Amino acid sequence: MKRTATTILATVALLFAATGCGGDDSDGATGAGGNKEVTLTLNWVPYGEHAPFYYGLQKGFYSAEGIDLKILPGNGSGNTVKQVAQKQTDFGWADSPVLLKSVASGMPVRSLGAYLEKGPSSVEFFTEENIKTPADLKGKTVGGTPGDALYATFPAWLEKNGLKKSDVKVVNVDAAGKIAALAEGKVDAIMGFFHDQAPTIESKTGKKVDVLLFADYGMNLLGTGLIANTQALQKDPELARKFVRATQKSWAESAKDTAGAVSAMTALAENEPPAEVLTKQLTLALPLLGTDAVPGVNTEAQWTETIDLMSQYAELKDAGKPDAYWDASYAAQG
Repeated sequence: MKRTATTILATVALLFAATGCGGDDSDGATGAGGNKEVTLTLNWVPYGEHAPFYYGLQKGFYSAEGIDLKILPGNGSGNTVKQVAQKQTDFGWADSPVLLKSVASGMPVRSLGAYLEKGPSSVEFFTEENIKTPADLKGKTVGGTPGDALYATFPAWLEKNGLKKSDVKVVNVDAAGKIAALAEGKVDAIMGFFHDQAPTIESKTGKKVDVLLFADYGMNLLGTGLIANTQALQKDPELARKFVRATQKSWAESAKDTAGAVSAMTALAENEPPAEVLTKQLTLALPLLGTDAVPGVNTEAQWTETIDLMSQYAELKDAGKPDAYWDASYAAQG
């Protein structure tokens, strides 16, 4: 019977080699071998970005930290953040712009590090559309989902690239229906996370997909990362440190063994995409991790950039400083 769980980066073995598991007197059920049962809720149903979590589970990186990990599918970052805020899950994997809006609304959650430092926000389209730059979107129909960060920042992204909002017709599409809208020719392009959707679209349609990344054309929003409840962090900070260490190792080692990460996810996840699609999704996610030797280590400048963009274009009120949303101490290097 399969279990559930989730993603990636490079060389960091020495940092983790000396990490032990250590006891924990906090409340909570115990699982196999006396380890603490811990849940992680993903941002969506399992796709390639999540493979490192399954890899770490299979390789024993979490159990080495005294954690018996159960990974649960999600239904959008907003719902994942709510579950963390309400202590329905121990940790979450959620998009950083969604986290910002949630914290601003009063939810007691914090980021423990954004792992996709180059945001995957993009406009996706079939290669046959011959779209090469944002200017080529003029006169096109683009599907987007009201309420998400892509939709909110898309007009500003157009302006940054010399286009008026009226140059592009935006069609409101449900999040679950965007791929179908593109495949059926109802829109010329869609807003979405390219590393997840593009391989899926290609698999479903047999057509080649090209993308324009927001980050490549003047607008980078931090992507997905780990989040936790602030009260839980105060009560048991050591559990969060252990979880982050295991996750960083899982990402780092997955980047060196993508085939192994895909194999682990295929064995342990439920309702995952085909292995070929998983491989493409994971491969596309890897370059988004940034240049730090350790995954999930961010800078204040990166968070400030995302906060400023959300404040200007996505109605993030009384934004404040990065530490209102992100606790840098858990993923700190060294």
